Amino acid sequence: MRSTQIRSTFTDFFTSRGHQLVPSGPLVPDDPTLLLTNAGMNQFKPYFLGESTPAFSRATSIQKCARTIDIDNVGRTNRHATFFEMMGNFSFGDYFKEDAVAFAWELLTEVYGLEKDKLWITVYEDDDEAEHLWRRIGVPAGRIQRLGMEDNYWSMGVPGPCGPCSEVSYDRGPAFGKEGGPAVDGERYVEIWNLVFMQYQRGEGDKKGDFPVLGELAGKSIDTGLGLDRLAAILQDTPNVCTTDLLLPTMHTVQDLAGRACPGQDEEGKQSFQVVTEHARSVAFLIADGVLPAKDGRGYILRRLMRRAIRHARLLGIDVPVLPAATASVITNLGGVWPELSAQAALIGQVTAAEEESFTRTLTQGTRLLDAAVARARESRSSALPGETAFELADTYGFPLELTVETAREAGLTVEEDRFAALLEEQKRRAQAGGKARTTEALRQRDTYRELAAHLPRTEFLGYGHLRAETTVKGLISGGVVVTTAAEGAEAELVLDRSPFYAEAGGQVGDTGTLTTTDGATLEITDTRYGLEGFRVHTARVLEGELRTGDHAEAVVDADRRRGLTRSHSATHILHAVVMATLGVQARQQGSLVEPDRLRFDFAHFSPLTGDQLTRIEAAVNGHVLDDPEVRAWYADRAEAERAGAIALFGEKYGETVRIVDIGGFSRELCGGTHVSHGSQVGAFRLLGESSIGSNLRRVEALTGHGTLRHLDTERRLLDELAQLLGTRPVDAPGALRKRLEALAAAQNQLSRLRGEELGRQAAAFAVKAEPTGSGSLLVRRVTGIAPDELRGLATDTVVRVPDDRAIVVLATEHNGKALLVAALSRALNRSGIEASDLLTKAAEAVGGGSGGRGPVANAGGRRPEHLDNALNTIRHEATRVLALTRH
Repeated sequence: MRSTQIRSTFTDFFTSRGHQLVPSGPLVPDDPTLLLTNAGMNQFKPYFLGESTPAFSRATSIQKCARTIDIDNVGRTNRHATFFEMMGNFSFGDYFKEDAVAFAWELLTEVYGLEKDKLWITVYEDDDEAEHLWRRIGVPAGRIQRLGMEDNYWSMGVPGPCGPCSEVSYDRGPAFGKEGGPAVDGERYVEIWNLVFMQYQRGEGDKKGDFPVLGELAGKSIDTGLGLDRLAAILQDTPNVCTTDLLLPTMHTVQDLAGRACPGQDEEGKQSFQVVTEHARSVAFLIADGVLPAKDGRGYILRRLMRRAIRHARLLGIDVPVLPAATASVITNLGGVWPELSAQAALIGQVTAAEEESFTRTLTQGTRLLDAAVARARESRSSALPGETAFELADTYGFPLELTVETAREAGLTVEEDRFAALLEEQKRRAQAGGKARTTEALRQRDTYRELAAHLPRTEFLGYGHLRAETTVKGLISGGVVVTTAAEGAEAELVLDRSPFYAEAGGQVGDTGTLTTTDGATLEITDTRYGLEGFRVHTARVLEGELRTGDHAEAVVDADRRRGLTRSHSATHILHAVVMATLGVQARQQGSLVEPDRLRFDFAHFSPLTGDQLTRIEAAVNGHVLDDPEVRAWYADRAEAERAGAIALFGEKYGETVRIVDIGGFSRELCGGTHVSHGSQVGAFRLLGESSIGSNLRRVEALTGHGTLRHLDTERRLLDELAQLLGTRPVDAPGALRKRLEALAAAQNQLSRLRGEELGRQAAAFAVKAEPTGSGSLLVRRVTGIAPDELRGLATDTVVRVPDDRAIVVLATEHNGKALLVAALSRALNRSGIEASDLLTKAAEAVGGGSGGRGPVANAGGRRPEHLDNALNTIRHEATRVLALTRH
């Protein structure tokens, strides 16, 4: 059974049993506690927590997931992957254990046709009910095993829903391992389906099982996950997940590049073939969902996967780019099922090629540093490379530890891996400490919002058509807790039943304005945002009077500010369309900030934009604005929006019903923001500049409306002032300034030439004053009127003019309260082994500083110029002694 049929069979089974088919959420979740979507239930978490009410009580989905906790097992086992499609069925307070068990058994045995006697079951150690249900359905007691918290209790690893689970495993036979069931051998008895009985909510904890259970969820629910890769391996009778139809074409690509076939089980090279194949799929999906390589966060996860794949490709002898070809095969194979892969094919190719080229340079640089470290270890007769060296190579240069170990082994050395592990753990603790503090605060805040949301209706948003509205204060938060009153001068967060204030979303900042109650309290609304999905929170300061829950009030949006926001948001849509038309469809929006009359726009692109490209983009945006296109917004379901060609942005969360914003037919996006009604209302558009904000990620900033007019007025005034200084008209100012600069450059060149001649005459004069010592010639002199950057050149010019081939010249000066010295040696003296810096060591101490430089010229300086004469006497004595010693 091919994977396409496996998917459709699963969804058909559950939709026929009353489940709503829900599209996969993106790999970048709308959840501050997660970097990547790691389970099928992630997008349903608000439903399990009671933060949001679903429009259905049963759901099924095939969710894209990325999880790197088992990254080291990829290729070592037959079943592990860092990307997988999780097929799941979910119940939100509807059915529970009995139906979940029955559904799973029926689908596996009667629909997929798996042999009943090869299915094994594990249940949580205290879950008598689950064991009873499996035995009643026909599973003998001998094939049911009880396991503890580590194996059969599920949570996402962070605070949220949790509960006992029951896992279904398939016995692949003695060729895959030893007997004894899932508790004995996970390779032979492959876990394929996990049925999680969502009953509880967990709190903070450091590790799996070490967390408090905060209580039962509002309704007992079901969350299941059936791994497509693993089921495909069984149904297609392949040895591992990399040889199913999901990954086999990519494996063939890697084999072609390596010029050989993947070896069999336990043979050298098998792991590398599987790592490159499996990671290529993860890389393609992550980039397609908007993740780009970075030094931290989800971007670091992507970079780690890419570098690991490249490293294993090199172990296979592949010395040509591997990721562009391997990810291209993923797109060809899976792009029909996951159209975002095909839509982002150009970006995936560009990002992987650039990252591989960069990491190849890193490998070359790291190899040189590692070779130097090996040489140092040999010189010191050490048997091991320091853990600090291995950590610096990995942390600073991205050089894999396994390559350091391998290189060291070839040189007869070991690596202090325990020290490396300690340094890595220390780094992780520092990162987790900051992240944990942020997560704890976010969770505490969400708990407060959840407390209010549990009994308050969602705010009705009126802001598309109205800037003022009659409303009622339904909830108050002050100091992080729910309160009933807020006194004059207090800061508070308000929940209203109706609101014209737009909550920050889609890059557009939240509205501000005022709230005036019928009892005379006046508040300044300073921000509007979402506390939870659909739960709008207004940040306010009480200017006058006292605010109470239940107060009736008038809410008024700052109209001028809102108009500036609509100008910038519509301009952002136009800019997005123009950028893709200019640079290619891969240059899609990766982020934005929409402020009054100002915007910031981030997009995927692999190189800086040229001045000509920026000019063309700005002109095209202004051209569209001047055409005064109509701006229309309407609602549709996701399928209709896709057919209409509406663009969905990375990282944004959309429901089944979406809002489409169309500007003149050339820009059509899913968007909940506020917009102008006609394009000309955007006003003048001005690009301010372009920059890099990460690998293959560019940013432009721009002005709209009044912001552009103010900027142009400032530029005009500056040009007028410049023209006045040049004594010409503004239109002639650039030409006049160019002539002045050319004349100044010529004068500076002439001055530099004259100064050089003067310094040459001075060097000649100094050279004849060098004193013979019987062992050579010596000039130690304090000079004035010499700039610091001239002192070194004067000393070296002087020493070559001394007729004696055994000459030392030391010049010193005082500049801005500092003592500066330069020592220069003739070549003959330097060849005899003398370093110029040796002459300055004691003198540098005398003036309160240090010396530096190697070879025939050295510098010294200090903050005690009053001791400069004493320092020169010290140098004179030392130089005379050195000349005498070297003569003999």
